[in-house]
Amino acid sequence: MNWLEAASFALSLACVACNIRQNPLGWVFAIAGAGLYAIVFFEARLYGDAGLQLFFIGTSVFGLWQWLFGHMPDADAPLRPRRMDRRALAIAGAGWAGGYAMLAWFLSRHTNSDVPHIDAFLTAGSIVGQFALARKFIENWWIWLIVDALYIGLYLHKSLYLTAVLYALFVVMCVAGLRQWKQALAR
Repeated sequence: MNWLEAASFALSLACVACNIRQNPLGWVFAIAGAGLYAIVFFEARLYGDAGLQLFFIGTSVFGLWQWLFGHMPDADAPLRPRRMDRRALAIAGAGWAGGYAMLAWFLSRHTNSDVPHIDAFLTAGSIVGQFALARKFIENWWIWLIVDALYIGLYLHKSLYLTAVLYALFVVMCVAGLRQWKQALAR
């Protein structure tokens, strides 16, 4: 563990805590935490995750914009938690599968990664989860539950112990987020 991992840890916890409460400040914490984690993951040869952090910076700007100024489809109401329809679920599933296939191929052929397939699978799932979160789809919490639980093992394998603890906390926070967003959806 180093100071970059510790700072990323703290910023990431703040980000998810804000996301649970639907506080747009979480996106600001996400940008800062992702910038630091990009360095941590690059040094650990988790290139998919390092690149994912750069992607997170861009989608965090998108998410901040959506949460501040986005509207519900077919309405002039502010964006609020909602469920994915079948079409959105199919797109999310296809995006995850296609993203995995492309990333696994790239990481296997063009990097010295020792975990290209799990890195690709979790990176692709994280991309899908991030877009679902930005658009306030409640299913984002289920996606993150799966991804975060699997990341724990990957980070233990890579000796990123503090980050593994962070992702264990994320699993617990995902349950809290799912519960709170379901309550918001019911209202």
